[in-house]
Amino acid sequence: MVHLSRTVRFCLNDAAPGGDASASASDPRRHNGYAGWPAMRGLGRYYQLQVRCAGHADAQTGYFINIKEIDRAFACCALPYLQQLIQEHHTGDAALGAIMRQLLERLQPALRSSIVALRLELTPFYSLTLESGDMSTIVIRQQFDFAAAHRLHVPSLSDQENRDIFGKCNNPAGHGHNYRLEVAVRAPLTAQGRILPVEALDTLVDDAVIQKLDHKHLNLDVPQFAGLNPSVENIAKVIYEMLLPRMGELSVKLEEVSVWETEKTVCTYRG
Repeated sequence: MVHLSRTVRFCLNDAAPGGDASASASDPRRHNGYAGWPAMRGLGRYYQLQVRCAGHADAQTGYFINIKEIDRAFACCALPYLQQLIQEHHTGDAALGAIMRQLLERLQPALRSSIVALRLELTPFYSLTLESGDMSTIVIRQQFDFAAAHRLHVPSLSDQENRDIFGKCNNPAGHGHNYRLEVAVRAPLTAQGRILPVEALDTLVDDAVIQKLDHKHLNLDVPQFAGLNPSVENIAKVIYEMLLPRMGELSVKLEEVSVWETEKTVCTYRG
């Protein structure tokens, strides 16, 4: 069994005066496959949809599914539906869960019921994931940032051992990072398609985590790191533990916490 994911980039455009917003969608030519299709016109809306399919690779071709099939299925079955929503202004938060369900139901037949999950990136930082095996919940991911200082140092080791292991990160005065945090929660999806407003998650994470870590020295100012080396692995674990007791306030389940120490280094903790 293999899982193949295809990311479809696309723009939803308002109709120009006297024009048709779907005109570009009816043109099958893609002159810039990287930037997305249909292309942006004016102040349009840009999204990404990740389609994850599962199946067995063909012994002769090595293909499980041709990615062109996924592109065609999106263009034929999903894009007209989304463009209609934009034109009819049916895009409120209350409908997001229903929109995800509709996308999955419209795409599944065209892709031989192989889809296991859809992930719609509404912004570069906020996304929704719906799994075909569980249509009653949706995974909401939102990103945050905070700045903090820390020093990596283990008191039971010698100064030389600490320098050998941690290098510049063992600087006695500490050093700083601009951390990026992603919180993923599994939220109920009602029969009407309502989901947790992302603002509610923003408020809780700000109160439970950001206000306690931002512009702090983790070793000195944050009790959770007393006797705990504030590596990115431990920071992800501590943030998870800070959030876990608060999940009941939103009636959601904490799925995972990811922390980027730099653009090249990220740690994910799942409890």
